[in-house]
Amino acid sequence: MHLYEKLQLLPSEPGVYLMKNAESQVIYVGKAISLKDRVRSYFQTSRHQDLKTQQLVRDIADFEYIVTNSEKEALILEDTLIKRHQPRYNIRLKDDKRYPYIKFTHESYSRLEFTRKVERDGARYFGPYTDALAVRETMKLLQKIFHIRTCTLEITKQVRQRPCLDHYLGLCDAPCVLAISEPDYEHLLDEATDFLQGRHETLIQKLETEMLAASERLEFEKAARLRDQLVALQRLLSSQKVVDSHPAEQDLIGYARLGPTTENSVSADLAQICVQVFFVRGGKLIGREKFFMDSVGEASGKEILTAFVKQYYAQATFIPKEILLQCEIEEVESIASWLGEKREAKVILRVPERGPKYRLMEMVIHNAELALKEQMAKPLKSPDHTELALQQLQDVLKLEQFPQRIEAFDISNFQGHESVASMVVFVEGFPKKSDYRRFKIKTVSGPDDFASMAEVIKRRLENALAQNQKFLPFPDLILIDGGKGQLSSARAVMHDLGLEKISTCSLAKEFEHIFMEGKSDPIILARDSQALQLLQRVRDEAHRFALTYHRKLRANTTLQSVLDQIPGVGPKRRKQLYQHFGSMAALRRADLRQLTEVPGISTLVAQQILKALHSEEK
Repeated sequence: MHLYEKLQLLPSEPGVYLMKNAESQVIYVGKAISLKDRVRSYFQTSRHQDLKTQQLVRDIADFEYIVTNSEKEALILEDTLIKRHQPRYNIRLKDDKRYPYIKFTHESYSRLEFTRKVERDGARYFGPYTDALAVRETMKLLQKIFHIRTCTLEITKQVRQRPCLDHYLGLCDAPCVLAISEPDYEHLLDEATDFLQGRHETLIQKLETEMLAASERLEFEKAARLRDQLVALQRLLSSQKVVDSHPAEQDLIGYARLGPTTENSVSADLAQICVQVFFVRGGKLIGREKFFMDSVGEASGKEILTAFVKQYYAQATFIPKEILLQCEIEEVESIASWLGEKREAKVILRVPERGPKYRLMEMVIHNAELALKEQMAKPLKSPDHTELALQQLQDVLKLEQFPQRIEAFDISNFQGHESVASMVVFVEGFPKKSDYRRFKIKTVSGPDDFASMAEVIKRRLENALAQNQKFLPFPDLILIDGGKGQLSSARAVMHDLGLEKISTCSLAKEFEHIFMEGKSDPIILARDSQALQLLQRVRDEAHRFALTYHRKLRANTTLQSVLDQIPGVGPKRRKQLYQHFGSMAALRRADLRQLTEVPGISTLVAQQILKALHSEEK
């Protein structure tokens, strides 16, 4: 049927229309109160006001439409179809299906999960967020404050003999042994929900009331736990910025744009758009998220924000009472009505024109501009694939815990002498050198890497169990440099200490095979696997750190033996030399004048020391 004939048959009802090109690809999706009026307007040349629409109309070869019962239904359907078809001429969120969410599962004693998929499964979802690592940090905070479980156990009436490690670390109230009743656990979930939705002041008042009541009932253990929750929340609140003297519940949305914007030209290039959302709860700025959008050719601010509001709040799990916008949007009444239905209360959309809210909106826009400049400054193919590598690592090793903190251990010795071990730490895929540790092997004589590995793992974990702050927190994944033997030695110690829950693997250098406890065959990854490359990077850093320490000890031992052979340099003068120069390397670099500055070192003795050191170097 010819386009003109199809236009004559359009109904006057609300619905969604899909514009297609000559290859039958959907190039634009829109909604209308009256399909007849809206679709016909595209083909009335006198109505064209911008070149983008003219370009769209030139590409239209066909169209389809779907009639809906109401404008709100059309709005929801429009968002679904934009996600499905990713039309060229729609302004759309980038990678909207991959945004992370926090999830409380729908089961007895709900679990805390990280997910990128929202399903109709009765679970509670919070998001979307844009920073996956920040989401995982928030989940750790939820565990610490509210003790929401993360294990995959099925909680049944059959009670386990003992709770898991998380309980002993104060991260879980052990529903697996029914140490907490289901109503009490649901109460913790409700408090965690208030926390995620920004109702911090209400939550603090509730916790204070509960703490006082528990104290009056002489339930001091419960009161102490509530006190710890209060302290953690108050510390978090103290870092949040007060932006409104009233207990406001608002989202502020502003944008910045780079790319085709002129009204006199149309470009096939994509305009890059950053939309910034600030979250104000209880009058405090509790967080922000940034989103990137694509648009072919020029797009007005009204079009950008209309598209964002519809697409973002279609997948948002919380709708605030008030949404403040940088500029007016289209279809404001129907969008407000739709959001009100989702919230089950009235939602106001407006543009601030003066006062504190206007100044805050200026800050939102400025942050969007900075975020967009930062994004555009990145190379097209960023070398930083850390998040993906960590995700791959969790998948291939089937880890329960996301490997945010990886610790690697290596042994270094020379024919069994000066045996040392290294511990290096990678957080979020990057080395955290302040947490590196070095060990001298104390209980093993000779070149026994298995026993040496067992000693260092035991010392590291016992320090953490003793709450030594230099060895906290526990790792999410331990990487052993070696094969099955080193891995077995490490795992035996971990079982003895009751820390077998900590995931552990070893990486054998010859073939880069990965070994895990309970698996006879190694895990073999492709050489270009990002997960394998990350493990190699961590393992190599552990080897470098151990080797550096071992060489230093050997050098010190060699130098000490040289000093022992110099006439006139006894234990007292050796001690004075060590104290004055601080290290053997500094002593090697010293000249005659610097040596004579040491108390008790004469010019003659200094000359003998220099002669001995030069001979040792040769």
